Order: sequence, then C-alpha cells, then structure tokens
Amino acid sequence: MRHVARKRFGQHFLSDTGIIDAIVRGIDPRAGQSMVEIGPGLAALTQPLVERLGHLTVVELDRDLAARLRGHAHLTVIESDVLRVDFTELAARISPSLTATVPPRIRIVGNLPYNISTPILFHLLGHGQVVQDQHFMLQKEVVDRMVAQPATADYGRLSVMLQWRYAMENLLSVPPESFDPPPRVDSAVVRMVPHARPEAVDRTTLEALVQVAFSQRRKLLRHTLGRWLQEQHFAGTFDLQRRAEEVPVSEYLALAGRVAPLSPAATKKPVT
Repeated sequence: MRHVARKRFGQHFLSDTGIIDAIVRGIDPRAGQSMVEIGPGLAALTQPLVERLGHLTVVELDRDLAARLRGHAHLTVIESDVLRVDFTELAARISPSLTATVPPRIRIVGNLPYNISTPILFHLLGHGQVVQDQHFMLQKEVVDRMVAQPATADYGRLSVMLQWRYAMENLLSVPPESFDPPPRVDSAVVRMVPHARPEAVDRTTLEALVQVAFSQRRKLLRHTLGRWLQEQHFAGTFDLQRRAEEVPVSEYLALAGRVAPLSPAATKKPVT
C-alpha cells in the first residue's frame, strides 16, 4: 500500500536517485560503524546506508512507517519523537567504548522534518560528546544560517550556538523536485563535526546572552545586551557599540565565560 505523506509530520520523501547517491557518498558509511538515522520515512537513504553498514538504528515517529521498517532484518527501529530520544544513552547501547575514558561514538544522519529542525538541532547539542559526525537534509535557508559568518545577513543565534560545538559545511543543494511531495523551499545537506575541545561555557548563559543580543539585530548592542549585562551585575567591559551580527562566535563565548565562570572541575567535564 502506498504511504500518503502526512503534513503534521512534515513528511517530504526523497526520491531522486542521483541526489540519494550523492548524499551517501558524502556520508561515506563504512561497515561496522554505529549510525542512527532520524526520520527514515520510505527508506530512500536507509537502504543504501544499511547495505554499506551492515546494520542501522532508525528513529521514526510515524507508526505505519515504523511498522514497515520493522520488517527489515538489519534495522533496529525506535518508534519515538526524536526530541524524546537520549542520544547519549543510545550511543552507550549501540556503540561500545574504545576504552574506559573514551565515550562511545555514533554517526547521525537524517532528512529532518523542516517544521521542527531547529529544536532537533538544539536537542542534539547536548549530546555532542558521543557524536562522530552528523549529516542532515534541511531547508536551505536554515543551512545558510548555520554556516553563516559574522557581518552577514544570515549570521544569528543559530550560527553562534551551533558553531560553538561544530565545524560545519554545506555539502549539497537539493531542489524541491527531488522530493515527493515537493516542498515549497530549496533544501541542502549539511555536515556537522563536533569540535574535539569546544569552549567550556555555561550553555544556559550563552543561550540567554545570544538570544538577547539578536533580539533587535538592527540596534546597537548597548540597547539590548548592555541592559542584560547590567541585570547580571557584569562588571567587566565589552564593546557594545556594534550590532549583534558584527560580533564573532569567539567573543560571544568569551563573554559568556566571564558572565558565568565555570569552576575548574566543570571545565574538565564534557560540555552539555
């Protein structure tokens, strides 16, 4: 029976074999690697991935699609909302640690539902210590924001938060006609590789700081971030005669570290 795409799940199924081959080549799956696919759908990527890996774990919310996938002998199917999945715990189950001090590592791939792609990316931020890399199909404008550099129109909160934890690159552009049904937007595939030693900062502080900074991006920071820093009783100095988009990621990280210094013990722990 043909599966009808469900709008509430943001389903758009990849159908272009040329694009599928290009994505698989970009991911470069190897036999025995521990990989998780988010939103496998009709298995357009799932099949070529599992052929190369030998086994694949998939996370699928749609119960009808999950039931279909369970018929595949080389798949482990997790029927769940991806925002409820603990990827650190999952990595411990499917990827053995190399040593007692080296955490397990998983590779994550997926054609993410465009309506909740940003929440998924932020959810995964907390599990970077167990991720080898991530390859996602996303709305092109989201990928543009993820990889944007300072002093550009696309540079914003998403750029800062993700560049804190990942080195990223736009791998491939994907037109709407590569999907069934076609989305109303262009898409792109992004590669995300966690930094080996991300700056140790308090995530809650960084998120609040960046959100305030970009809340009125046309105004100078003294009107937004300046007031917030006063509320935090920040006694240091910071150049507020700039707009939020003019401040590089490194300066936001340094400021967050000065606003809420971590204890020496905390800086040695994985950033969450």
